[in-house]
Amino acid sequence: MAIFGRKHKDPVPSPPPGEPVLHVSICTGETSAGFILENGTFQEERLIRSESDLEEFRKIYHITGKLKKIY
Repeated sequence: MAIFGRKHKDPVPSPPPGEPVLHVSICTGETSAGFILENGTFQEERLIRSESDLEEFRKIYHITGKLKKIY
């Protein structure tokens, strides 16, 4: 165990091939951010509880502009 070893950075995840969207529950209003994949399925990446969670999702995956909402 090295005390003064190199610190490794976490690799930046690359977004899956697909469109970034917000998935919103009709009943509870719970919002999650993720991607619609080429086969039409939704891949959830992050639960959105506040505006700061959404901004962090945008920052991680380098997303600009408005996100489409699906229900």
